[in-house]
Amino acid sequence: MRNGIKEPVCITQKFTMSYEYPVLFCREVFDRQNYTLSKLIDNLAESPCVLPIIDRGVAALRPELKETICDYFAHHGITALSPVVLEGGEACKNDETLLESLYSAVEEHRIDRHSYFLVIGGGALIDAVGYAAATAHRGVRLIRMPSTVLAQNDAGVGVKNAINFHNRKNFVGTFAPPFAVVNDFSLLKTLSSRDKRAGIAEAVKVALIKDPAFFSELYELRHALAAFEQNATEKMIIECAKWHLDHIANSGDPFELGSARPLDFGHWSAHKLEQMTNNALRHGEAVAIGIALDTIYSALAQHITVEQADQVIELLLDLGFELNHPVLTDLDIIQALNEFKEHLGGDLCITLLSDIGKGFEVHEIDDALMLDAINQIKAL
Repeated sequence: MRNGIKEPVCITQKFTMSYEYPVLFCREVFDRQNYTLSKLIDNLAESPCVLPIIDRGVAALRPELKETICDYFAHHGITALSPVVLEGGEACKNDETLLESLYSAVEEHRIDRHSYFLVIGGGALIDAVGYAAATAHRGVRLIRMPSTVLAQNDAGVGVKNAINFHNRKNFVGTFAPPFAVVNDFSLLKTLSSRDKRAGIAEAVKVALIKDPAFFSELYELRHALAAFEQNATEKMIIECAKWHLDHIANSGDPFELGSARPLDFGHWSAHKLEQMTNNALRHGEAVAIGIALDTIYSALAQHITVEQADQVIELLLDLGFELNHPVLTDLDIIQALNEFKEHLGGDLCITLLSDIGKGFEVHEIDDALMLDAINQIKAL
């Protein structure tokens, strides 16, 4: 090498950062007397402002919401732009114009890194807006206000943001913690029964791999949850969110640099089933099928008992999930596993059950045994 340097020079850069954000649970957050949201906003600097972004489905069900939001911020002396209504659902993560519209808003309104995106909607819109917030100016503050059960207990409380690309779910994204999460239970009132139910699947998932006591509680409350009783539903949401946050903080891999993804239990098939149905299957509905599939496989592989697997299936059915979906007939096990492996990076890593409340990772799947599991579900 030139200048007499015979060996490469290596300077190892190493630093750590501490992340912290509140996850709040409340009701009627836009009531003038509710200070939950206003206390989060640092409005002392000259530039900060809030851009509210509302899921079109939420706006349609609550037509007064835009005016209520503007009134709330005006009452609390917070600079806020006129709310923007965007299409929600999985389609928004395929819409390239969504990002362009948000980047244009940042430019037009001079939104800076001390300003806020306030996104009110389901997990898909939260994902897409989160990606825009994380990449505009390399990071605009993001306050998430999830409007579905699935988003309040799972998608809305974590550190991931993503959009779809080339028909691949969450192919483009970032790990960027939000500034805050505000779970307003009053937003759940207008949800359809189907959307309420879909979110319970993630609670079943986290209970199965993390906490046998939580699973027992879900099993005991299954009929109350199926009827969407308020106390049971809110308790389930808080407990599920707690376990997701605990995993992010204490797993040792919050940004998923490794291949292990225990919180993706049941997801290798769920992602494929969603894609195969063009998202006619809700994410939670697909996850319920995936949970059933990997639970039965765990029993067939003799990791858990048949009785334990039967209890899981009973819970899912009593909650109202349809497990025997016609799309299972066309599920290509090998292709789905290969796509999931690529999504993970590195080795294939699938979470199975060694007990109720305890997951473990395997690096290969017996295709014939998994086909037997599919056939058992088709026989339900």
